Amino acid sequence: MSVDPNRPSAARIYDHFLGGTHNFAVDREVAERAYALVPDLPQVARDNRAFLRRVVRLAAARGVRQFVDIGSGIPTEGNVHEAARAADPGARVVYVDADPTAVIHSRQILGDDPLTVVLQADLHQAGRILDDPAVRALVDFGEPVCLLLVAMLHFIPDSADLHAALRRYRDAAAPGSLLAITHGTAGSRTDRLEALADLYVRTGTPLVLRDRAAILALFEGWELVEPGLVHLPAWRPDPGDPPLADPEAYAGLGAVGVRT
Repeated sequence: MSVDPNRPSAARIYDHFLGGTHNFAVDREVAERAYALVPDLPQVARDNRAFLRRVVRLAAARGVRQFVDIGSGIPTEGNVHEAARAADPGARVVYVDADPTAVIHSRQILGDDPLTVVLQADLHQAGRILDDPAVRALVDFGEPVCLLLVAMLHFIPDSADLHAALRRYRDAAAPGSLLAITHGTAGSRTDRLEALADLYVRTGTPLVLRDRAAILALFEGWELVEPGLVHLPAWRPDPGDPPLADPEAYAGLGAVGVRT
């Protein structure tokens, strides 16, 4: 496993958006150009992280104690295992990412934590992820699990393989399991987001801006919980969270589905 410091990484760019330190000059260069196109990107990244924490709390309140975070990136402050263990110190977490940078940093940060596993794999490799011995030793798929696909499906083009993989995860999930997805969308800023998509081509992970109908299709076989697919800050906000100033311009949507 190797890391190329001269090639931008979507995981490291996202880490920079969140104020992290696991990024290189080439990532910061792309991030600065992205800011110029969409100045509120760091806020959207923070809203993604806040959404993730609220989902984990919902899962814990429903009795879910095992989490699989695919496209997990670099586990900066407020990640899944921290939020989950605030509810239950025995919560078990699998982090999966295809980016070697994210995997290397995740393993360094998490060390020998016996209740976490870090796996390098692609979302499409559902069989490899679900059948990995380390994953199977930690996660009992006969019990409800929370599957997190946060800020990552907008890097994956539509294909038969993608939808086959999503069905494989759904079929492996026990009733009561949850699926959480956040996704970038153009909103009223089509020109800026299209320019941002062109910029992300440099990272090797092109940006795919689906509309609401296409995002909802990713939840096939899952029943959405209230309030459905909404802008990230509007999904079960915490008391005191400020209202979204300009919903039509906001670039991120999120929802959670339950396996019935």
